[in-house]
Amino acid sequence: MSKSKNTNNVTAKMYDTLVRPVITEKSMLSSENGKVTFMVPLWAGKNDVKSAVESIFNVKVTKVNTICTNGKEKMFRGHVGQRSDYKKAVVTLAKGQNIDVTTGI
Repeated sequence: MSKSKNTNNVTAKMYDTLVRPVITEKSMLSSENGKVTFMVPLWAGKNDVKSAVESIFNVKVTKVNTICTNGKEKMFRGHVGQRSDYKKAVVTLAKGQNIDVTTGI
Protein backbone atom coordinates (compact mmCIF):
# COMPACT_ATOMS: atom_id res chain seq x y z
CA MET A 1 0.00 0.00 0.00
CA SER A 2 1.21 3.45 -0.81
CA LYS A 3 0.26 6.44 1.26
CA SER A 4 -0.34 9.67 -0.55
CA LYS A 5 2.02 12.37 0.61
CA ASN A 6 -0.42 15.29 0.54
CA THR A 7 -3.53 14.16 2.37
CA ASN A 8 -5.81 16.98 3.41
CA ASN A 9 -7.67 15.51 6.35
CA VAL A 10 -9.42 18.66 7.47
CA THR A 11 -11.26 18.14 10.75
CA ALA A 12 -13.66 20.30 12.74
CA LYS A 13 -10.91 20.88 15.33
CA MET A 14 -8.78 22.56 12.66
CA TYR A 15 -11.57 25.01 11.88
CA ASP A 16 -11.93 25.66 15.63
CA THR A 17 -8.19 26.29 15.88
CA LEU A 18 -8.25 29.28 13.51
CA VAL A 19 -10.79 31.67 15.04
CA ARG A 20 -10.27 34.60 12.64
CA PRO A 21 -7.49 36.44 10.83
CA VAL A 22 -6.12 39.57 12.45
CA ILE A 23 -6.55 42.48 10.04
CA THR A 24 -4.55 45.43 11.31
CA GLU A 25 -2.06 47.76 9.69
CA LYS A 26 0.85 45.90 11.28
CA SER A 27 -0.38 42.46 10.20
CA MET A 28 -1.00 43.67 6.63
CA LEU A 29 2.57 44.99 6.43
CA SER A 30 3.92 41.65 7.66
CA SER A 31 1.79 39.78 5.11
CA GLU A 32 3.99 41.27 2.40
CA ASN A 33 6.85 39.27 3.94
CA GLY A 34 4.89 36.00 3.93
CA LYS A 35 3.51 36.21 7.48
CA VAL A 36 -0.17 35.81 8.34
CA THR A 37 -1.67 36.49 11.78
CA PHE A 38 -4.61 34.55 13.23
CA MET A 39 -6.53 34.70 16.50
CA VAL A 40 -6.45 31.22 18.04
CA PRO A 41 -7.94 29.68 21.21
CA LEU A 42 -5.87 29.63 24.38
CA TRP A 43 -5.56 25.82 24.20
CA ALA A 44 -4.06 25.80 20.68
CA GLY A 45 -0.38 24.94 20.39
CA LYS A 46 2.05 25.67 17.61
CA ASN A 47 1.67 22.22 16.07
CA ASP A 48 -2.14 22.57 16.07
CA VAL A 49 -1.92 25.91 14.29
CA LYS A 50 0.61 24.63 11.75
CA SER A 51 -1.42 21.56 10.81
CA ALA A 52 -4.63 23.62 10.58
CA VAL A 53 -3.15 26.24 8.27
CA GLU A 54 -1.43 23.66 6.06
CA SER A 55 -4.59 21.56 5.71
CA ILE A 56 -7.17 24.32 5.26
CA PHE A 57 -5.21 26.65 2.96
CA ASN A 58 -2.95 24.05 1.20
CA VAL A 59 0.28 25.97 1.91
CA LYS A 60 3.64 25.09 3.45
CA VAL A 61 4.30 26.62 6.90
CA THR A 62 7.90 27.15 7.97
CA LYS A 63 7.41 28.72 11.42
CA VAL A 64 4.68 29.58 13.95
CA ASN A 65 5.06 32.18 16.71
CA THR A 66 2.37 32.50 19.39
CA ILE A 67 1.58 35.47 21.61
CA CYS A 68 -0.58 35.09 24.74
CA THR A 69 -2.11 38.32 26.04
CA ASN A 70 -3.83 38.63 29.41
CA GLY A 71 -6.96 40.75 29.56
CA LYS A 72 -6.83 44.12 31.25
CA GLU A 73 -9.01 45.39 34.06
CA LYS A 74 -11.00 48.33 32.72
CA MET A 75 -13.74 50.53 34.12
CA PHE A 76 -17.13 49.94 32.53
CA ARG A 77 -20.05 52.15 33.62
CA GLY A 78 -18.47 52.75 37.01
CA HIS A 79 -17.63 49.09 37.69
CA VAL A 80 -14.42 47.21 37.21
CA GLY A 81 -14.59 44.80 34.28
CA GLN A 82 -12.16 42.28 32.84
CA ARG A 83 -11.31 41.99 29.15
CA SER A 84 -10.88 38.48 27.80
CA ASP A 85 -7.51 36.79 27.48
CA TYR A 86 -6.55 35.99 23.90
CA LYS A 87 -3.86 34.33 21.87
CA LYS A 88 -2.46 35.25 18.45
CA ALA A 89 -0.41 33.10 16.09
CA VAL A 90 1.94 34.61 13.52
CA VAL A 91 2.39 32.01 10.78
CA THR A 92 5.41 32.28 8.46
CA LEU A 93 4.81 30.74 5.05
CA ALA A 94 7.37 29.23 2.70
CA LYS A 95 8.76 31.31 -0.17
CA GLY A 96 6.22 31.80 -2.94
CA GLN A 97 3.23 30.84 -0.73
CA ASN A 98 0.53 33.32 0.25
CA ILE A 99 -2.90 33.47 1.85
CA ASP A 100 -5.29 36.28 0.97
CA VAL A 101 -7.20 36.90 4.21
CA THR A 102 -8.86 40.08 2.93
CA THR A 103 -11.17 38.29 0.48
CA GLY A 104 -14.78 38.42 1.57
CA ILE A 105 -14.49 41.73 3.42
